[in-house]
Amino acid sequence: MRILISQKAPSNLNAFKALEDKYGVSLDFHPFFLIEPLSAKEFRSQRINLPDYTAIVFSSRHAIDAYFKLCDEMRFKVPETMKYFCSTELVALYLQKHVVYRKRKIFFGDGTPQSIVSLIGPKHKGEKFLITTSAESNTSLISSLFEKAGLDYTVSVMVKFVIQDISGLNLADYGAIVMYNPNDLKSLRAAFPDFDLKSVSLISYGRGIAAALKNEGLEIAVEGPTPEIQSAAKALDIFFSKKK
Repeated sequence: MRILISQKAPSNLNAFKALEDKYGVSLDFHPFFLIEPLSAKEFRSQRINLPDYTAIVFSSRHAIDAYFKLCDEMRFKVPETMKYFCSTELVALYLQKHVVYRKRKIFFGDGTPQSIVSLIGPKHKGEKFLITTSAESNTSLISSLFEKAGLDYTVSVMVKFVIQDISGLNLADYGAIVMYNPNDLKSLRAAFPDFDLKSVSLISYGRGIAAALKNEGLEIAVEGPTPEIQSAAKALDIFFSKKK
C-alpha cells in the first residue's frame, strides 16, 4: 500500500521508516501548500508600526521566522526588553534561532489561548501586545480573551498559505491520504475537482482538517491528535494495525 502524506518529509524520518519496515508500505511526502512570510509591502498594508509593541505572541515557528524577517527588511532592531509569549514550549525554544534565549523574557503556555492570557496576568498587563497569525486563522477566541482581560493588543498577519499545484499526482495510486490542515483539502479539491475522496482512506492530524472533512460528509479512518495519538506516525500505526 502507498500512503500520500500532505507535508514535506521531516528531517527525522525514523518513525516513518519504521512503519514502512513494519507493515511493508510506502510513504510518499508531498506538500499540498506552503507557508510563506508576508513581504514588507504586504505587511505595511496593515498599518502596523512594529516599534509600538513591547510584547509579542507567537503560536508557530513560521510566525517567528516571518516576524524577524520583517524586522530585518524594515530595519527595526528588536529591543532586548521585548517580551515573548509563546503557545507552547516547542515554539518558545525555536526563538533560539533568532535571539539569545537565556537573556530574553520568554514565556510559554500549554497550547491554548487561555494559557497565554494566564501567563500575562496582572504582572504583564501594561504591555502593548502584537498577536501574530496567518492569513486564514480564526483569532476570535484569543481576541475575545484579550478583550475580556482588558489588554492592549493588535492582531497581525505574518504568514500566508500558498496552494501548490499537485495535479501531477495520481491519487489512484494511494490507499490513504494524511492531511493536517484545511488548506490541504482546498489544494486537493482545486487539483482534483472530480476525484471521489470516499474512494480512499483519510487520516487527519489536526482539529481544523478534521472539521473540514466532516463538514463535507467524509469519513475519517483515524483522527488525531488524541491522548493516544500524539503524532501522525502514531495515527498511521493505528491505521495499519486495523488493516491487518
